Amino acid sequence: MSPAASPPPEPQGPNPDTAATERQASDSRSGGWGAAFVASFTTVFLAELGDKTQLAALLLSAQSGRPVLVFVGASLALICSSLVGVLLGRWLSRIVPAQQLERAAGILMVALGLWLGRQAVLQLSPPSLDLPLS
Repeated sequence: MSPAASPPPEPQGPNPDTAATERQASDSRSGGWGAAFVASFTTVFLAELGDKTQLAALLLSAQSGRPVLVFVGASLALICSSLVGVLLGRWLSRIVPAQQLERAAGILMVALGLWLGRQAVLQLSPPSLDLPLS
């Protein structure tokens, strides 16, 4: 008699090798959490250097004499405003393809730059005298 073929063994839960492979694939697609963290930290840190928020914190700290409280307040404000941006970005990424979102952000930045430039030129130019020529 020939031995009966035994059925293949039943899976015993998630395969750790498969889970690790899926996690590595996910990390490589997104660049990993470390890359996202470093990129966002560096971008926000450099963008905030010398801006009006930092100058406001500097002045508030000097005026109040309570730098720790100013630091905590400014930090919480930055965290909250960043949270709004992150949540809005996540929501938009679900309804707008990434390439269109990048294009729209670029167009918005150029439009804001042109508008601010126009405002600066209007503020710096002398008032025009609209006198009749007669």
